[in-house]
Amino acid sequence: MKGHFHAPDLGEEFFPGQVDADHLFFGDFADGWFALDRLMLVRILMTLVLVVLFMLAFKNPKLVPKGLQNVGENAVDFVRIHIAEDILGTKEAKRFLPVIATIFFAVLFMNVPTIIPGLNVSPNGRIGMPIVLAVVSYIAMIYAGAKRYGFGKFIKSSVVIPNLPPALHLLVVPIEFFSTFILRPVTLAIRLMANFLAGHIILVLLFSASNFFFWQLNGWTALSGLTIVLGLAFSLFELLVIFLQAYIFALLTAVYIELSLHADSH
Repeated sequence: MKGHFHAPDLGEEFFPGQVDADHLFFGDFADGWFALDRLMLVRILMTLVLVVLFMLAFKNPKLVPKGLQNVGENAVDFVRIHIAEDILGTKEAKRFLPVIATIFFAVLFMNVPTIIPGLNVSPNGRIGMPIVLAVVSYIAMIYAGAKRYGFGKFIKSSVVIPNLPPALHLLVVPIEFFSTFILRPVTLAIRLMANFLAGHIILVLLFSASNFFFWQLNGWTALSGLTIVLGLAFSLFELLVIFLQAYIFALLTAVYIELSLHADSH
């Protein structure tokens, strides 16, 4: 009996185009308007899990929290204290905590399926969800600056550095505009997607190699033990990445809001 190596397929699941309706759920319903693929179903599932967990945690809050309420409060406090207040201060953190916390938990829960057997993929490995989250972060950043300075003054304060020779503004203003209003949301989205797309590929390669080597039933079979260990080790590393990427995304959102609130302080 020989094993077969199954290379990761990055076709329609991660880069969907004109997908055959036979490979979609509800593809024949309403001319395909509500068609869903596997990755979209995972996204919906994790959204429901997130909403239900927080509803259960805070449905009947007690003065002395315990159980799921205690977990929920500690999770929210982590975002409030170690992200929002550390970057924005107490006053502004209170204003923007709902956005920052929503981004943190959305990214976190969408990351988790990458190591759940049967799901084995993060919805953030496709660019759609990271773009949505980056747009939310971008809107919060623009809102913070426009609310404080007015839209026109905010844009000017963000791209014009005081006390520069006039000729340098021709070079600096386009660079500042590009880095502030284009590069920030783009890098947020691409960083998140790239981490989980790469992680998915590596895990598929490692466990496919384990299957391939094991069923050779010869000298190569022993090598399957090594690839299994590497696969498990990388799965543990993915646990760190799952949390770290949620933390980084929320932290950068807070940083960008803080920069907008002090756009005139170059």
